[in-house]
Amino acid sequence: MLPRGDVPPAGDIAVVIPAKDEADRIRDTVTAACALGGVDLVLVVDDGSRDGTSRAAGLAGATVVRHARTRGKAAAMETGAEMVRVLDQREDRVTPRHLLFLDADLGDSAAFAGPLTEPVTGGRADMTIAAFSATVKLGGQGIVVGLSAAGIRRAIGWSPAQPLNGQRCLTRAAFEAARPLAAGFGVETALTIDLARQGLRITEVEVPLAHRATGTDLRSQLHRARQLADVARALATRR
Repeated sequence: MLPRGDVPPAGDIAVVIPAKDEADRIRDTVTAACALGGVDLVLVVDDGSRDGTSRAAGLAGATVVRHARTRGKAAAMETGAEMVRVLDQREDRVTPRHLLFLDADLGDSAAFAGPLTEPVTGGRADMTIAAFSATVKLGGQGIVVGLSAAGIRRAIGWSPAQPLNGQRCLTRAAFEAARPLAAGFGVETALTIDLARQGLRITEVEVPLAHRATGTDLRSQLHRARQLADVARALATRR
């Protein structure tokens, strides 16, 4: 852990972007992430996409790792973090890169993710969680968010404003402390509980990021059902 006030030099942040079938937005997301201060590596984990996600990400400047089949968000995060660790070792880095996780569908709004890194690089937090300042109209009724928030509050006595937000910056030590990650879409809920229970410092940061609004079609409803199951499973194992 860096002493308070000691900021690491530029180039100590790796952006990890789990992605599945995001060919229409991944290029803008990667381009914006590459321009963030302190970032010298943008790594996209293509989680079994059937479109041109990998190609678009590579053309935009990302290092791309691909899962042959879809393994879920948590697995993509683990793969990305492990690849960063391998590259850190290959480069003989004394201090490992911090990990900034971003969603693939942020598009050019990813350019505003910089403030998420500042409490971590400045030694004031072990993990930051984004709170979107822009309101996105959602197709659901907030059931999954409510379940996550209530479960986190019961577990640690506090809950972030947006408990399912995937935009997070962590120290390498914090990420390792949270492993193994909870499966699938339960990963954010579990990260918050597991790190707080170990006494690590978590800070919310308001940022003007925005991603694709979820719809009300069958595909969107099935997605929310998977989220609900994953969050419920993560909470059940942390009672």
